[in-house]
Amino acid sequence: MAAETLLAGGAQVDLYDRMPSLGRKFLLAGRGGLNLTHAEPREKFLARYGERQGEVEPLLAAFGPDDLRAWAEGLGVETFVGSSGRVFPRAMKAAPLLRAWLHRLRQAGVHMHVRHRWLGWDGGELLFEAPDGEVRVRAAVVVLALGGGSWSKFGSDGAWVPVLAARGIRVVPLKPANCGFDVGWSEHFRSRFAGEPVKSVVLDWAGEHRRGEFVITETGVEGSLIYGFSASLRDAIEHTGAAEIHLDLMPDRELPRLIEEITHPRGARSLSSHLQSRLGLKGVKTALLREALDAGTFADPGRLAAAIKSLPLRLLAPRPLEEAISSAGGVEFGALDERLMLHALPGVFCAGEMLDWEAPTGGYLLTACIASGRAAGKGALEWLEGKG
Repeated sequence: MAAETLLAGGAQVDLYDRMPSLGRKFLLAGRGGLNLTHAEPREKFLARYGERQGEVEPLLAAFGPDDLRAWAEGLGVETFVGSSGRVFPRAMKAAPLLRAWLHRLRQAGVHMHVRHRWLGWDGGELLFEAPDGEVRVRAAVVVLALGGGSWSKFGSDGAWVPVLAARGIRVVPLKPANCGFDVGWSEHFRSRFAGEPVKSVVLDWAGEHRRGEFVITETGVEGSLIYGFSASLRDAIEHTGAAEIHLDLMPDRELPRLIEEITHPRGARSLSSHLQSRLGLKGVKTALLREALDAGTFADPGRLAAAIKSLPLRLLAPRPLEEAISSAGGVEFGALDERLMLHALPGVFCAGEMLDWEAPTGGYLLTACIASGRAAGKGALEWLEGKG
């Protein structure tokens, strides 16, 4: 987006990418259906950026969700709003949009260089490692959009962090965002239920309740419901060593009704059969109860019902950054001016996930990345025009 913006302003643009082809992480984002943005009201949308909404707000004011949809449709990609408010291309795929975008850039004159890994600067020149050896480039203005630290095989390995830090740029350490967490399952539970979805539950953490689903993994839990809380869970674990969430396994049943059903005579049936018969509680949800509760709780209908409505689950650690959907941390906004230019390196701009912000999944990541690319491109044009 920075390249497109610079090109539209009359600049000659060379685009360098570490990978063999452009937009690989964009394609990854569209693997399950490209969630471009979200159609919720502006204030709610901004709140998704947490502590950084003040910094992200001017970027989105200049290029927000509606602008992004119009831009996609200008590439011939029609979008629609799903039942959750998420916005997708009509074809649900990233590849057609990326192909159209790259074709438009090439036709407009962007020079694209793949398999070029940026190593930093040597004097006033940019230094790249390329298939045919070292490449040096002198540019009038530079936009860095180097990504965070997750999914490094698609290009974003965080190798730029020490390069900028050595230049005195303040960089917050990269951390996993939209990530899973370790729980420490028993071998029995792990071997039986890893990969199983836990559907239609309410997660309670720090006074906030959300309904959704997640997945049991070999080491713990992951999935959309978990990702929505991952930033605060990660920070809590960092400060206290663990975080205890509570799960309502039967959000559509009130506690008194649960007690009544559990107390109903079960005859010769096992408790598991009784819970399945009276409550429809079975499979992984029953196994979660077995995993988390002691025998005394199972013997007491009141305590068991309370646990079904609020099952404690202790999260021990976030999964590694490499596995996360996105990353937190990056270049501090205080190191940048309002145009996203580095104070310490005039003429060098930063955009995308390498900036110190994070957001949940739902279109918020792509929207802010693209908006920041546009802002950096506009800032770079101003610098070239001598307005800096």
